[in-house]
Amino acid sequence: MESQNINASDVKQIFDESGVSVAEWARTNGFSSALVYQVLEGNRKCLRGQSHQIALALGIKKGTPMDVKQLSQKLRALLSQSEDTISECEM
Repeated sequence: MESQNINASDVKQIFDESGVSVAEWARTNGFSSALVYQVLEGNRKCLRGQSHQIALALGIKKGTPMDVKQLSQKLRALLSQSEDTISECEM
């Protein structure tokens, strides 16, 4: 069974209960506090970049955190698999 994402209001409640400020969490995790607030308020789509990474870290979005190098490696591996499949079909 897959784990469910939590929503922004749940995250805000966790912050309230923990006594840790959003700004402190943002600093500790290397994020812009203003951007974390925007993500929590729903003012960002969180499709890419730092807002995407924030949503993943907060658990409000599913996905795999990757940097550009990791993404490039994954794309190359996928391309290699695709080329192998094409070669097999041509035989």
